[in-house]
Amino acid sequence: MPRAHVHRPTGLEYGPAMPPDHAVRLAGPADAEAVGRLLHDFNTEYDDVTPGPQRLAERVRELMASGDTAVLIGGPGPDGLAVLRFRLSIWTEGLECYLAELYVVPERRGHGLGRALMQAAIEEARARGADYMDLGTSEDDVAARALYESLGFVNREGGPDGPIAYYYERDL
Repeated sequence: MPRAHVHRPTGLEYGPAMPPDHAVRLAGPADAEAVGRLLHDFNTEYDDVTPGPQRLAERVRELMASGDTAVLIGGPGPDGLAVLRFRLSIWTEGLECYLAELYVVPERRGHGLGRALMQAAIEEARARGADYMDLGTSEDDVAARALYESLGFVNREGGPDGPIAYYYERDL
């Protein structure tokens, strides 16, 4: 299985070179407009509320500047993204990494870009000192669940034989 190739501003790179349409790199402030557009398209596709691409771009700039959020973008468009949020762990000296969003434009799905983004996300999390990553997805997103499970993510507490883990959310 090929490993993702992440272009980091520091010059550090992960994995072997990927085909140009699968290249993944760490987004910077200049990429905020493209990230805002992708996030807007993501929410629009799934009939979720969105403040619009411009406001999302502004928010992404703020979050990236805070240092606890990283955005990876992939493909020449860019055509996909992974948003990572980092927090201090209670249980270890490492960080926890939450995959807040993973999105690939519809016409690029099923061709490996999502996998390249996920592999790069895992490598970026490790490079930043995370020793744990969590995410949430819906039961009916079979393709996403298959991707996550193929990369070692489990939805069972303590391992494959444990009880099903549930994710809850609520607006405040």
